[in-house]
Amino acid sequence: MSTFAVRFLTSPCHPDSLSSRSKTWWLSATPAVAPVTSEVEASRLEPRVEERDGFWVLKEKFRAGLNPQEKVKLEKDPMKLFMEGEIQELAKMSMEELDSAKHTKDDIDVRLKWLGLFHRRKSHYGRFMMRLKLPNGITTSAQTRYLASVIRKYGKDGCADVTTRQNWQIRGVVLPDVPEILKGLAEVGLTSLQSGMDNVRNPVGNPLAGIDPHEIVDTRPYNNLLSQFITANSRGNTTVSNLPRKWNVCVVGSHDLYEHPHINDLAYMPANKDGRFGFNLLVGGFFSAKRCAEAVPLDAWVSADDVIPVCKAVLEAFRDLGSRGNRQKTRMMWLIDELGIEVFRSEVEKRMPGGKLKRASQEDLIQKQWERRDYMGVLPQKQEGLSYVGLHIPVGRLQADDMDELARLADEYGSGELRLTVEQNVIIPNVDNSKSDALLEEPLLKERFSPEPSLLMRSLVACTGNQFCGQAIIETKARALKVTEEVERQVAVTRPVRMHWTGCPNTCGQVQVADIGFMGCMTRDENGKSCEGVDIFLGGKVGSDSHLGDMYKKGIPCKDLVPIVVDILINRFEAVPRNREELED
Repeated sequence: MSTFAVRFLTSPCHPDSLSSRSKTWWLSATPAVAPVTSEVEASRLEPRVEERDGFWVLKEKFRAGLNPQEKVKLEKDPMKLFMEGEIQELAKMSMEELDSAKHTKDDIDVRLKWLGLFHRRKSHYGRFMMRLKLPNGITTSAQTRYLASVIRKYGKDGCADVTTRQNWQIRGVVLPDVPEILKGLAEVGLTSLQSGMDNVRNPVGNPLAGIDPHEIVDTRPYNNLLSQFITANSRGNTTVSNLPRKWNVCVVGSHDLYEHPHINDLAYMPANKDGRFGFNLLVGGFFSAKRCAEAVPLDAWVSADDVIPVCKAVLEAFRDLGSRGNRQKTRMMWLIDELGIEVFRSEVEKRMPGGKLKRASQEDLIQKQWERRDYMGVLPQKQEGLSYVGLHIPVGRLQADDMDELARLADEYGSGELRLTVEQNVIIPNVDNSKSDALLEEPLLKERFSPEPSLLMRSLVACTGNQFCGQAIIETKARALKVTEEVERQVAVTRPVRMHWTGCPNTCGQVQVADIGFMGCMTRDENGKSCEGVDIFLGGKVGSDSHLGDMYKKGIPCKDLVPIVVDILINRFEAVPRNREELED
């Protein structure tokens, strides 16, 4: 009887695990006609949660050895802050009052993350970052103007970021303003609900969905449906709001794999089966401080009609069976490792309507040798006479005036729509070809957000860094720009090189998928003095040959980075040293 192989790849993400190189496991799975066999104890497959009064809670028998976050959820379900209006009362209390009791201190530091509110206790006490849901990265000029109006009132503390999951994050928010902000978000069709902690994160799709001449499928309808399901149309979906850990999903729409499916917990890969369009499924991809893993095939195909049912089934299997102990071992891939891919698949299958799940299709629609396209500048849409214009947003950071101006440009030159990308950039779609030259002459494009950035700047990504994030070890955004500028003065590259910065091992900046990745750490300089530094990763790939990068050098002081990056670019990326005349110019 024939078998097929499923490959598990693990790449070290944390300095403590550097001695172990990437490991490979092989699992054999038999075709669909064979029975599923397993050595997993039947008791291990008993659901650990149960529904009580509309909320899912951990059963008494499984409450030993819980991590602190699970204990907070047991004391009071975080969704009650939104669904039962408790945020209204919370917003009336002073920070001193909130900090005086463990219950409300947990509210502001843990539970509010279910509303997309992250307290910046360490860096900006009393200030919050608010994360929005933005399925497929699609936003409107009205939404952008509203967010600009929110951050403007916070002065130097107020700004916005484009994230690596195609959404907005706004900064500087204070708790008394939250009820009014939530009301304003709803009026412009936005929500921050279930965008943090143990929830499903923003559904990612092709940033060129619906306008791409080479797209396989328009991912917007699927991601809209996913987001509506995840939040129950912004009312709150308690069925999937008590997961063991965060969970990422994407729908792939082009051969370019802009969505980075290999680092998502669930990725929908376009494929036909028996004359019908649908998706093969990848599961388990994730980053964390202690481990990174690439998504693996579930050996399952679903029709386009079953995108939501299978998402629900996977989430319920994870919710029911996932570990809630060591926080570093609670992502879904740990459950897949424990059960084995076939047992995990069987658990998903029995949660599907009718208890059936088809085996993967061999009619994969993604071209494996496709060269990933750049979306910067003016490029033609599938709609005759229209173009989209890709703009570089340096490390994804915007001020209120920037957002207002982008909204104006979207209205004046396009259709009032903006697209955010996982590389922290912005696309203005539906620009009439007769207006493109005028758009390129706009001061914002000339001075701030270039449609023709340099080859090193165009793919530069950086997480928040310690300017705002209490977990970040180093400053990232300004440093990423400064180092890149200095490197560009010394060498010329002939092709884009993707450089990613992350402030800590949690790797929000996704350094493992970069050509060159910089992960923040503390190290020592030549005099033995403690200083900010980075661990350098090399070799991450995106696209059809995607894989995670490996450690190259550890503990490099940030002040010593430029010559090392120059050397890497020359020796590994065919960069050319600039001559003295160029440097003088």
